[in-house]
This record gives sequence, structure tokens and C-alpha cells, in this order.
Amino acid sequence: MARINENYLKLRSGYLFPEIGRRVREYQKNHPDAEIIRMGIGDVTQPLCQAVIKAFHEGVEEMSKEETFKGYGPEQGYDFLREAIAENDYRNRGIDIKPGEIFISDGAKCDTGNILEIFGHDNIIAVQDPVYPVYVDTCVMGGRTGEYLENGYFRGLVYMPCTEENGFIPEIPGEKIDIVYLCYPNNPTGASASRDDLKKWVDYALKNNVIILYDSAYEAYITDPSVPHSIYEINGAREVAIEFRSFSKTAGFTGTRCAYTVIPENLRASASDGTMKPLHPLWLRRQTTKFNGVSYPVQKAAAAVFSPEGKIQIRETINYYMENARILREGLAQIGFSVYGGINAPYVWVNSGKGISSWNLFDKLLNEANVVCTPGSGFGPSGEGYIRFSAFAQRENVIKAIERIKNINW
Repeated sequence: MARINENYLKLRSGYLFPEIGRRVREYQKNHPDAEIIRMGIGDVTQPLCQAVIKAFHEGVEEMSKEETFKGYGPEQGYDFLREAIAENDYRNRGIDIKPGEIFISDGAKCDTGNILEIFGHDNIIAVQDPVYPVYVDTCVMGGRTGEYLENGYFRGLVYMPCTEENGFIPEIPGEKIDIVYLCYPNNPTGASASRDDLKKWVDYALKNNVIILYDSAYEAYITDPSVPHSIYEINGAREVAIEFRSFSKTAGFTGTRCAYTVIPENLRASASDGTMKPLHPLWLRRQTTKFNGVSYPVQKAAAAVFSPEGKIQIRETINYYMENARILREGLAQIGFSVYGGINAPYVWVNSGKGISSWNLFDKLLNEANVVCTPGSGFGPSGEGYIRFSAFAQRENVIKAIERIKNINW
């Protein structure tokens, strides 16, 4: 008799964003004429820039001709894209990352979940709270946790509260950990980590043989020149960190799918006999076994992100979203909310200051303003009382949403 993976039964109610979608659909069904403004899920709204579209068309055209047709490509990505990433995202910032240390994939979401396959089940994993749900749910699905507890945590994970009091930067855990997920600029809080913040974590990881899984999918939104774009800007990080990047929010590839993961060749972890083994060949083996690579036209389009015209056009789109973030941040603050983020990240983290729970606040905005946000408690217990707004929206909708929220009877 076939048996299910019962770890899936531990998961709570449903992935956060499908639950948001369910509630919105139910409201829309009962109010078919309502004009709903969606600023919950962090999906982009601006189209791919012209440099990317041009390269995309060129890639498709190449696939139509026998002499330039491409079949299976290298699972770790075409050299032209890996070299462009190494040069533009790392060497230009004085960071020593080789093209061969870069693995092209179809999404940072996939990679941050799949990466645990190369680590043993006896590792103790730490996550931020609030946290991008994929990190926790992946641990649960893989049997790396115990049961769900009444405090909103899963037994077996180490949770690191990120609150207003600590500036949404977690403290080093007091207990032993082996792997830690860090995300900066942060989803959902919009907080950014300073060089000193990251140095603290790298030094700790070096001293305690900890691996840092560093999600920097939003680094393109950093506006403060003192804020690091990569954990590899910190001395020693190559020995302790894996970094995840994405073209989704940087260049509008949410529907096109392209990302990459960096695993330095000198990054090692322990085998059961105590010998230190490199992680790079393990991830290479995983990818060549379970992944057939990102399509050639998509990788050709991704490489255009680094062209001179691509850089200009993408910066214009990012500036558009960051102006949305400014409007949200300032408008919500005028209403009297406590507002965080939206400066080095496209997310605005909000507490009403009125003692309203996250889901009740979500329902209030949906029912009274027809505005969709994301309830903070869906990211973890420390997110209770907060909601997250995404700046990935049309400008007129951002302005309209603020006016609607102002008109709610608070």
C-alpha cells in the first residue's frame, strides 16, 4: 500500500498566499462590482523592459533555425549568463565570485527550499520570525521539524524574533544551530542589514561552523550606499554562506522564471566522520540529477539585464516601485500607523497601533476599502498585529488605496 508523506499533514491550514486568494475570491463573489486593489502578494505589474524583450525575441528566433537551435542546455546555466552575473553583480563590487560558482535556476523560491537536500536531517535550523513561509514549510515537508506548537512554532526549529525593539535584526541564538536562513533586504519587514549586522553573523558562523543561507532577492532595491548588496562583501563569508538571487523582482521575471544561487568552491560542511566536504559538488550533483536547466531564450533575456540599456531601463522600473513604496510609507504614517521598510526594500511593514490582529486588519481593509494586503501573522507569531504592503502595483492604485484607507472609520 502506498503511503503519504505525513509531514505534509503538519502544515497549517494552507500556504499563506493561497489563503489570501481564497478570502479575496470569496469577497469578490459576494461583491462582484467591487474594485479590488491588490497589494498583498509581491507580484510585479510593470512589463519586461525593452532590452530584455529584444533579447527574448532573439533567443526565440535562434530556436527557429537549425544552425542556432538549442536542445538541452547545461543544468547549471549557460556560460554567457554566469559570466555576466559574476562580472556585474560581484566583480564590479570587488567581490571574488567565479562564474563556475553560480548556478542558474527557475526561481529563488525553489532554490531556498531545495537547498536543504544537500544537508543532513540532523542539522538544527534557525529562521527569522517573521519569515518568508517557504523556509519553514520546506523544513516541515522534509521531516526536519516536530509537531506544531500552540505558540505558533514548530518543534525542532530555532526561531529568532525580529521586532521593532531589535530593528528587525535577529539576535544570535543562545542555543546551538547548524544552519540559519537570513533574508536582507527582508521579506516581509522591509528591513535592511548593515555591514556590522552581517559581520556579526559571518563571524559567528566562522567560529561555530554554521552555514548561512542568505536570501538577497531584493538587493536591487537598496538605496543606501552603506548597505551591503551581498553577504560576500563581508570578509570570510565565502567560507560560510550560500547566496540566493533572483531576476523576478529585479527585472520583472516573476512569470518568466530565472534566478541563481552562489555556492563558493571553498564552502564546506561536515560529513558524519568529521571530515569537511565541499558543498559545491553536492549542489551540482543535485541539479544535474533533478533539474534540466532554464530555457535558452529566458537566459538570453536575463543576460540583457546587464547590457547598458538594460541597466538603465531596469533602474527606471525599480525607481517606479520605490516611489510607490514612498507614497505608501508616507501615506500610512499620516493615517497614524507605525510604518517600517519601504526604503531599501519594496515592502512596507505596518502596525495599525490600534490593537487589531493581523487577519482582522486584513479583513477590515478588504471589506471597508477593497484593498488587499498580507497579514503579518502569516509570516510567524512575531508578525502578529502587522500587515505587509507590496509596492509592486500600478501608481494610480497605490494613490487610490491610500485615499480609501484614510476614509475608513478608525
